[in-house]
Amino acid sequence: MNTPPSTSDLPEYSPPVVTANSVGNMIEWLRGRGKILIVCHDNPDPDSIAAAVALRHLILIKTGQDAILSYGGVIGRSENRKMVELLEITLVPICELNLSQFAVVCVVDTQPDAGNNSLPPGQPVHLVIDHHPPKKELADVFWVDIRENYGASATILYEYLNSQEVSINTKLATSLFYAIKSETQDLGREWSKADREAYLKLLPLSNNQILYDIIHPQVSRNYFTTFYTAIKGAQVYGEVLVFNLHKVENPDLVSELADFLLRQQGVNYVLGMGWYDTTQILSMRSLNPEARLGLVIQEMVAGIGTAGGHGMVAGGQVRSVAEDDQSQQDLEELLVERMFQALGLTRTPGESLI
Repeated sequence: MNTPPSTSDLPEYSPPVVTANSVGNMIEWLRGRGKILIVCHDNPDPDSIAAAVALRHLILIKTGQDAILSYGGVIGRSENRKMVELLEITLVPICELNLSQFAVVCVVDTQPDAGNNSLPPGQPVHLVIDHHPPKKELADVFWVDIRENYGASATILYEYLNSQEVSINTKLATSLFYAIKSETQDLGREWSKADREAYLKLLPLSNNQILYDIIHPQVSRNYFTTFYTAIKGAQVYGEVLVFNLHKVENPDLVSELADFLLRQQGVNYVLGMGWYDTTQILSMRSLNPEARLGLVIQEMVAGIGTAGGHGMVAGGQVRSVAEDDQSQQDLEELLVERMFQALGLTRTPGESLI
């Protein structure tokens, strides 16, 4: 059994200036250290999955060491399941692993104690690669590359691969391209020049048929029932729309419906929620590039949950919520009231969407 290195053995942290040499130094630090685990955030989306796949590929090609890809929660959205299936990506539920067997733990598209991954408190983490704002001081982590101005973590990994002259095969290119495509809404939301360059370079390397099949998966009747629930129950407060899916079988539906309902004319902010496995899943969207939703949603769940995000996209979790109607209603009212306060908007009387 490999013994994970103590954090006291790690060099003092200073934010890396990411160059070909610095990425090479990170790879050399990994070489020969034993079993490697790469952890996505819970209910992983294409960006988290693709970033993990790319990091595994980089490590394998440069050091010969393979890594296990892991996640908590479920891969719920039909597109994400199809992506994993068609691109033959192997992900292991973290509950099936003995974490003490891993000498190195990496997290991608998430951070230690962010509230959206299933690493236990106090678990040593050695590499953090993300594009979300830092959650806490990470001085005891060997490698931290957090780029808040990037639209996707996959773009960071694409740059790593290029810096080390690692070839990108068709499946990996398709994975990275779809991650950037979905995360930035085809370069229409919170993208950077680096995302655009990666998007344009990866497109001709990708498999168009697989991309089409990922984007257009068949879905069950329950999928349409969930849309009906969201539309029927949605309340519009001026430029704010709120919907509650109540109990859901797939937590990803909350964010999917938030994107969908943001198309309502006159609506600039959407808050969606749904109860899944004792946890209230929250998703926020905005058309306002100055919305700072990551900060807004953190104010909303202060003292009751965890959350994070960017300017126009955010998500959160309130755990151990009772399923009964009264508890759900009370939580919804609290969150809506806090949302209006955090946004600095006056709450108007709600109207049914339909």
